[in-house]
Amino acid sequence: MTARSGRWIQQWDPEDETFWNRTGERIARRNLLFSVLSEHIGFSIWTMWSVLVLFMGPEYGLTPADKFLLTSMVTLVGAVVRVPYTFAVAVFGGRNWTIISAGLLLVPTVAAFAVMEPGTSFTTFLLVGLLAGIGGGNFASSMTNINAFFPLRKKGWALGLNAGGGNIGVPVIQLVALAIIGASGGPRVLLGLYIPLIVVAATLAALYMDNLASVKNDTGAAKDAARDPHTWIMSFLYIGTFGSFIGYSFAFGMVLQNQFDRTPLEAAYVTFIGPLLGSLIRPVGGRLADRYGGARITLWNFVAMGAATAVLIAASTEKSPALFTVAFVGLFVLTGLGNGSTYKMIPGIFQAKAQALGLEGEAAAAYGRRLSGASMGLIGAVGALGGVGINLAFRQSFLSYGSGTGAFVAFLACYAVCFAVTWAVYLRRPAARPAGETPATEGKPQLSYAEV
Repeated sequence: MTARSGRWIQQWDPEDETFWNRTGERIARRNLLFSVLSEHIGFSIWTMWSVLVLFMGPEYGLTPADKFLLTSMVTLVGAVVRVPYTFAVAVFGGRNWTIISAGLLLVPTVAAFAVMEPGTSFTTFLLVGLLAGIGGGNFASSMTNINAFFPLRKKGWALGLNAGGGNIGVPVIQLVALAIIGASGGPRVLLGLYIPLIVVAATLAALYMDNLASVKNDTGAAKDAARDPHTWIMSFLYIGTFGSFIGYSFAFGMVLQNQFDRTPLEAAYVTFIGPLLGSLIRPVGGRLADRYGGARITLWNFVAMGAATAVLIAASTEKSPALFTVAFVGLFVLTGLGNGSTYKMIPGIFQAKAQALGLEGEAAAAYGRRLSGASMGLIGAVGALGGVGINLAFRQSFLSYGSGTGAFVAFLACYAVCFAVTWAVYLRRPAARPAGETPATEGKPQLSYAEV
């Protein structure tokens, strides 16, 4: 049973099927719902500059290189703050930190509302843009919190739904911007709409979410996760999937404007489609990973991402905006699918290690939760840095060649390396036996990394 005091749940064991079926699932789903809402708005605020730059015409005095640099720095802050946000859940409680982190979104939104006008210096825009990066941290704290609520057998679906619902904040703010641009409104109208939504998200988190007393910061777990090679391998793979998603979300509209001479309205008509489909399919990636193994889905997803990128290079070379747009949207879908499958791999990898070490039942589950929870913040932060690299690559490509073709060639090479790493580490052979495995594990069924 759960003993609750002031929205704190003192006992939580989702691996106990009786507990889960009687009370656990209902509570977990409720917390998932309102976690998604807060994270969703966080993603919208984080990526709002990908929309605001579309409003910023010649009268603002910014070059394409300035805009790519601006969005790169916003992405960078969003990646960095994911680390402290991960540990904040245990310090404050999942519910309490959701309230705080949602409320903090008012700072960049109000600041942008105040400075968004021609004549503002690039330095001011850059400093205010950096504030929006805190929206990227909501993902890390939300994923860490929801990871603790669900049993291993449900994590792929739950984490995929949580992340997908957050990711969809990107196309939603782009859709809202499309409506505002179409109605001849300005950027302050867009910002003004989000201020009350932030207040609503914080209020609903206060009313309906819970804190888990069992979630505690474990500095030893953080150190163990940082020393574990799988944390950094998965960080690299997450650069290939989520780094691509967030980087392309910031860059898609600007690439269309600068490479194919699209107007802000023409760019806005299509930029939301890719992030929307990529967000919606993320839970599908998690579900497929639950069924077939995250490593297998991730491997073939990188093959498909490479193929889509090759089509983008051809479309860019042939100056075909229609083919370019279709291929880019397809690539977005694949990044979403890969986001779901790679994140499902994380708890499975550490569960497999626990079994290989001879742990069983709750002991194995606790080991997996301990290290997977600690590693998620690092993996999410490093993965988001891929978005920085993508925007900087586009900036350099446009400076050097006047198009994004050079950047796409670099991305194709990156996906090839991601494919090779996934195959070599997780599918080429069964999981290697870690030091310390006891003879008691001999002959017992264990997960292999191909199944995670």
